[in-house]
Amino acid sequence: MRFMDVSLALELQRELKGTRAEISYVGSESYHEDIKSWSETCEKEAGAIVNVTSADEVSKTINFARNHHIEFVAKAAGHSTSSESATRGGIVISLHRMRDVIVDPASKTVRVQGGATWEDVNKATAEHGLAVVGATASHTGVGGSTLGGGFGWLTGQYGLIVDNLVEATVVLADGSILAVSEHWHKDLFWAIRGAGQAFGVVTELVFRAHDLPHKVFGGLLYYSTDKLAQIVKFANQFHAQQDERSGFFFGFQAPSPVEETMVMALLFYNGPIEKATAFFAPLLSLPSTLGKVDMISYTEMNHLANIDPTPASRKWIGGTEIHSPLDTKLAHEIWTEFNQVMLESPGMGNSVLVFELLPYAKVASLPVDATS
Repeated sequence: MRFMDVSLALELQRELKGTRAEISYVGSESYHEDIKSWSETCEKEAGAIVNVTSADEVSKTINFARNHHIEFVAKAAGHSTSSESATRGGIVISLHRMRDVIVDPASKTVRVQGGATWEDVNKATAEHGLAVVGATASHTGVGGSTLGGGFGWLTGQYGLIVDNLVEATVVLADGSILAVSEHWHKDLFWAIRGAGQAFGVVTELVFRAHDLPHKVFGGLLYYSTDKLAQIVKFANQFHAQQDERSGFFFGFQAPSPVEETMVMALLFYNGPIEKATAFFAPLLSLPSTLGKVDMISYTEMNHLANIDPTPASRKWIGGTEIHSPLDTKLAHEIWTEFNQVMLESPGMGNSVLVFELLPYAKVASLPVDATS
């Protein structure tokens, strides 16, 4: 692919004249700010960054890139740690100015632009007593977490994020703009639900919303390591119960100013406090060192997994699969290894290792081939 120099960037700028798109390139005042990402590992020297405001501007940019044989990538909230939203010498199509969220209480649908975060969505839907199945960390982008499948605290009741997607606007590699759903371009709608990043730039998504007029039970607790066996025991019970209104994450973290790695537990229950406390009684009966649980808003619940303030430098997100029941000995071995890394590498103090447990019956009830 061709490396985009300043002369080509200026040509693209002329191509976009008359639109609201803003372009920066090497030497521009905003260039270094525009190439920033959540992780420094994904900051590359792009040939140009185009801050778009519409699907039409995305189409024009893609056509320019194709005609000049220049690589292009799409960037929403910029939380990818795999460099998929960065390019060296190519064009970054940044959607961060496209963050509108429109809620239709009558149809219980939510129209979301591709650059929005789940924080934007949660605040907008809360005003109408509604909620969308969204990521458990609300500072992340809607587009990336949806198109890969995605899960959230409401997954037990309503399935994956992508299972609640009813329509999307996609700009293809030939510049065409398509509205896709179960009624239009069904094959493409099937494809983007699970592998969406590979098929086009999604500039708008429409989700099914659900009634949530009340607060939910939730909170973050920290325990000393001697409680790990009891927490693992509860985790195995949680898996067996499959209560669709619940959610439970636990793992290891060294919260400042604590020096030793502690066991963290993130609790969620969509129901009255009496049912929630009864469900989590084995955990709540254990003395915790830090944290609290209470009835909180769904928006607040989705703040708890955010890393705030965001630490500087390199970040990486990865995962693997582990089967229940979880072995207590294995959990202790993992804690020992993790704690050793924290002690030897102080710069990794914000690291978290988490076992994410959600009821899966609703997800499993859908045919495997319903989405990609």
